[in-house]
Amino acid sequence: MDDPEQVQMLRAEGLDATDADAPDIDVDLLYGLPTAAMGGLRPVMRLTGAVMSLKPLHRGEAVSYGYTHRAAADTTLALVTGGYAQAIVRALGNRAHVELHGRMLAIVGRIAMDVCVIDLGVVTDPADTQISEGDEVTYFGGTGPAREALREWAAATGLTTAELVCAAGLRARRTVGD
Repeated sequence: MDDPEQVQMLRAEGLDATDADAPDIDVDLLYGLPTAAMGGLRPVMRLTGAVMSLKPLHRGEAVSYGYTHRAAADTTLALVTGGYAQAIVRALGNRAHVELHGRMLAIVGRIAMDVCVIDLGVVTDPADTQISEGDEVTYFGGTGPAREALREWAAATGLTTAELVCAAGLRARRTVGD
């Protein structure tokens, strides 16, 4: 919303403006965050990590601080770079997903400062999986299934998408482009 004087100036330049109580633009779209109005546009920000290691987890075994996740069946886990110091908000543990090789996989256990754990599903031997150390994990953004993951994050945390992307602090490495 603009004040009446700004509205007059903008309209004099041929631009739309409003002084009504409602904003005249979708704020998420303005900042390039995921929104239904984006259509074919892609988000301007993508947060990624990398697989550090793979580990089998047997039925009944627990993972991460406080053992907040216990395996319902034998599974394989991946330790992934990215924790609350890189904007992976602690409230996302056991409540959100990441993208790996085009699949959305659950974050399990508590988020640590620099790492989190994802459940790869049933793999009898980590050597048999197509997932390797160094593989890229997308937390949100990009063009794949994690494109709109911030919506899931907002629902899980009670934070807005703007608040979530602002959490990407100094420890998140920033690059331009894909």
